[in-house]
Amino acid sequence: MIEHAFADINGIKLHYAHTGKGPLIMFLHGFPEYWDMWKEQLEEFGKDHLAVAPDMRGYNLSSKPAEVKQYRQKYLVEDVRQLVEFLGHKKFVLVAHDWGGAVAWTFAMFYPQYLDKLVIINSPHPATFERELRENPAQRKASKYMLLFRSPEAESVLAANDFSWLINMAFGEIIKSGVLKDADIQDYKKAWAQPGALTGGLNYYRAMDVEALENPETAIKKPATAAMLPKITVPTLVIWGESDTALLTGCISGLDEYVTQLNIKRVPDASHWVVHEKPLLINSLIREFIRQ
Repeated sequence: MIEHAFADINGIKLHYAHTGKGPLIMFLHGFPEYWDMWKEQLEEFGKDHLAVAPDMRGYNLSSKPAEVKQYRQKYLVEDVRQLVEFLGHKKFVLVAHDWGGAVAWTFAMFYPQYLDKLVIINSPHPATFERELRENPAQRKASKYMLLFRSPEAESVLAANDFSWLINMAFGEIIKSGVLKDADIQDYKKAWAQPGALTGGLNYYRAMDVEALENPETAIKKPATAAMLPKITVPTLVIWGESDTALLTGCISGLDEYVTQLNIKRVPDASHWVVHEKPLLINSLIREFIRQ
């Protein structure tokens, strides 16, 4: 049974779903999802772990700070660290997708002592993503939606017609394929309709540096700052749906330069939403990696 609780940490109230007991495994979602994207993983890993999936700050039932700067990486990473401490653990496995992956990469750089293993699903390392935005026109084109998400009118565009634009943009393909059901969409709408939730999710984009996207000719003349971040030394599994149209496969090229213990599993017939499309595969790949 999946249970729900709240943790007062880092100046906010964080909602999290949890099940099972044992070693901690934590799952971080991205945009525009919430804890529920991991329900099949919670059921699987709750058999022999304390499996936890928080609503990240700004989402669903968690606190939604108003200031954009409250969505910078240092706050998001500290949310994770303090939640782990709140749960009474010193070591854990971290699994993350999309924006959750961005937080997980940074967590692994600065708090490796907490991690047994790191699993990243379709979320680029900051150094490879910065490189692709600076040097790859195809990735810049694929990332143009971020400029809309940073704009003042983003909320009105995404919420129009009962979130129809957001639903089609994010999940159109997996709705057509039958992966995501109407009941799932209704649950997403409820999460997005929580007061301040849509703004909270969009503030992740507003808090990021996108000079390489907005002014690539200017950005390319400056040093690549993300490449100077600490290397990741914890054992890392990257699972990548190769049909991702927003984050292209160039994002995993050269990743071994920044991650010393790296294992990449490519899934050719899956998209950005590989967790929804192939939950059994995701579970088996994480299981195998944890056993190693």
